[in-house]
Amino acid sequence: MSIPVTKAVFPVAGLGTRFLPATKANPKEMLPIVDKPLIQYAVEEAINAGITELIFVTSSSKRAIEDHFDTNFELEHCLQQQGKTALLNMVQSIVPKGVDCIYVRQPQALGLGHAVLCARQVIGNCPFALLLADDLIDASYSCLNQMLTVYHDSHASVIAVEEIVPEDADKYGIIAVPQDWRGQGPITAIVEKPKPIDAPSRYAVVGRYLLTAEIFNHLERLPPGRNGEIQLTDAIASLLQKEKVMGMQFDGKRYDCGNKLGYMQATITLGLRHPEIGESFKQYLQQVIERT
Repeated sequence: MSIPVTKAVFPVAGLGTRFLPATKANPKEMLPIVDKPLIQYAVEEAINAGITELIFVTSSSKRAIEDHFDTNFELEHCLQQQGKTALLNMVQSIVPKGVDCIYVRQPQALGLGHAVLCARQVIGNCPFALLLADDLIDASYSCLNQMLTVYHDSHASVIAVEEIVPEDADKYGIIAVPQDWRGQGPITAIVEKPKPIDAPSRYAVVGRYLLTAEIFNHLERLPPGRNGEIQLTDAIASLLQKEKVMGMQFDGKRYDCGNKLGYMQATITLGLRHPEIGESFKQYLQQVIERT
C-alpha cells in the first residue's frame, strides 16, 4: 500500500522578472486571474486532492503571500459589521480548517532543486506533491488528482507531462519513454532543455510532480550546475537509476502564466466562465473583435 500524500511544496521565491514592473513590489504569484491570485489556484488544486500541509518556499520579498493565506481580523470584522456574509465566508475559506500553512525561506535563488531541498526538514521521509503556480492547469478532474491515481497504482514518483511541438524542446525538461508508451507509464530518462534535434521525445514536463522522499538524497549529492543552480531534472535523472518514475500525460489545459501571453489566455478563459461577469465579458470581447 502506498503512503498517503498529505504535503505539498510551492516554490514561490522567484523574482518574476518577466512581469516587471508589475512584480517589482508584488510577487508574481499574487497577480490575479480574474479575482483570485495565481497561487490560490494551485493551493485549491492541492487542497482538493487531500493535501493538508501547504509548504511555501519563500524569500524576503514574498510577505504578501503569507498575508493572503493568514487571517485578516480587521477585514473580517468589517465584512461582518456590514453584513457581507458571502464575502466573509469567501475570505475565511481561503485556507479551510484542518489545513496548515508552513513557510520556509530560500536564502538564495539557486534553482528549483534547491528550493525543494529547502523543504526537506518539513517533508521528512514522506512522499509529497510539488506544484509550480506558474502553470495553471484547467481540468474537470484536477491534474494532481489524476497523478494521485497513478501514484497509488504504481507506488512510484509521478511527473505530469504534455506533448509539445518539437521546436519548443529547449524550453522544457523532456522525458524519454519506451516506443509503446501511450501517455502513461515508466519513463526511461529525463533531460533538461535539450536542443530540439536531441530531444528524446515530444513529452515535456510541466509544473506538477509527486515525489518520494528519496529525491532529497539525490538533490543533496548534486553538484551545482550553470549559475550555481541545483536542477530538479538532474536529481530525477539520478533517482531513475534507483527507483521507478512514472510519466503521465494529464487530461486538461495548461496555461503558462509565467509569460504574458499564457497569463492573458488564462484570464480570458476563466473570465468567460466566471458566474458574475462571464456573459458580459463575452459580449465585450465580441465587440472588440468586430471593431478590430
